[in-house]
Amino acid sequence: MIIGLVSAIVDNVPLVAASMGMYDLAQFPPDSFLWKFIAYCAGTGGSILVIGSAAGVAAMGLEKIHFFWYARRIGGLALIGYFAGAAVYIAQYRLTH
Repeated sequence: MIIGLVSAIVDNVPLVAASMGMYDLAQFPPDSFLWKFIAYCAGTGGSILVIGSAAGVAAMGLEKIHFFWYARRIGGLALIGYFAGAAVYIAQYRLTH
């Protein structure tokens, strides 16, 4: 889940690329829970702060969204949504496997 929090600050593509070298594909096949959860965390965590995703940076420019406005008004809600989604994702996996 830390990768999602870091993804709020750093672009998620290099984070996921770095994590790919950390785990053996023989132990964690490409369609395993680990890779799907990393994709969820990196993709969703990037929305916690507006600078965490390319779409957020583009929205800042196009819609004149200020970083501190987003951090105060949206960041907390995005963080709650991130943790709630992660909890549901883990619970759903445990119920079905």
